[in-house]
Amino acid sequence: MDLRIVLLLLVHAVLLGVGAALVVIDARTHRLPNRIVLPTLGALAGLAVVDAVVTGDAAALVRGAWGMLILGGFYALLRVLSGSGMGGGDVKLAAVIGLLLGWHGWQALAMGAASAFVLAALYALVLIGLRRADGSTRIAFGPWMVAGAIIGIAIA
Repeated sequence: MDLRIVLLLLVHAVLLGVGAALVVIDARTHRLPNRIVLPTLGALAGLAVVDAVVTGDAAALVRGAWGMLILGGFYALLRVLSGSGMGGGDVKLAAVIGLLLGWHGWQALAMGAASAFVLAALYALVLIGLRRADGSTRIAFGPWMVAGAIIGIAIA
């Protein structure tokens, strides 16, 4: 097996572990801690640069940077427009996910970003249907962002 493939699998396994931890934390506390999200963003950005240098191909790095700016910017805009609906942790996690999905490709970015909103909406509708929530109920969005990222990567 190619060493690069092994390293990519290892990085994705670590990211899956970080994502799982963030899902649990956000579901319990409605917080995505900076002490986890920001180092993840830095490490992922560094790994994307190393990948570009090692492969001699910067296309994935550039796509990842654009993905980080696009998805992070979109979530920042949602945060401004929604007031307290979207948290700062969601914005920072969106930058991480945008970098990762953008690195994988534009289709992964589009599918991962859209999947998060679709999954969260379906969850909210089920809760409303079961009368366990109403329009004012706060729902942690981080778990749906992580699930959407997994879907985006799986489709890419």
